[in-house]
Amino acid sequence: MSHITATDDTAAVLTAPGIASARLYLCTDARRERGDFADFLRAAYAGGVDVIQLRDKALDVAQELELLGVLREVAEQSGKLWSVNDRADLALLSGAPVFHVGQKDLPLRAARSLVGPSAIVGLSSHDPAQITAAAADANTDYFCVGPLWATPTKPGRAAVGLEMVEHAASLGTAKPWFAIGGIDLGNVEQVVAAGASRIVVVRAITDADDPTEAARALLSRLPELG
Repeated sequence: MSHITATDDTAAVLTAPGIASARLYLCTDARRERGDFADFLRAAYAGGVDVIQLRDKALDVAQELELLGVLREVAEQSGKLWSVNDRADLALLSGAPVFHVGQKDLPLRAARSLVGPSAIVGLSSHDPAQITAAAADANTDYFCVGPLWATPTKPGRAAVGLEMVEHAASLGTAKPWFAIGGIDLGNVEQVVAAGASRIVVVRAITDADDPTEAARALLSRLPELG
């Protein structure tokens, strides 16, 4: 369960311990073709998704801020986390509780200085050195390992395979970490067997006819956190 406290401006602030209980993290586009963004968010959260990130490179800044406002409202109504990717300015303007960066984005120390100490900061990692560094870096609250399989959401990014999950698991870190990249019902049990307890998905939920049931099915295959 995430930790939510009210501030003077009634915004919800979700602090780092909230990510420790998260198991299912979803990245979604704006769903412009379907026109069901808010309903989709509610359905995904209802199925047990813990964190939702809006990731749509086709959006301009004004469009993204408007949709982040929708995401914030639904997330707060659901008592769940939500995330901004790459853009610290949008994270600040939207009041995002979670900010995620890649290896070629803002340096972690700079990202932390911009979004502040209460924000949850996550980092993508793709090889053993990056994984080990992310686990040890005090500026990260969680990290992602992948992509395990090739995925159209990251064109040109080489798949790293389950060996990277095994490496992350071998570190024995208490810091939360998520396996990512092409994970669905057909392979999630392999990911768990390699040592992951938390996953990030995209199409396994965004392409589902019933996002709520898709989320529940994925969660049923993840181990309970100790």
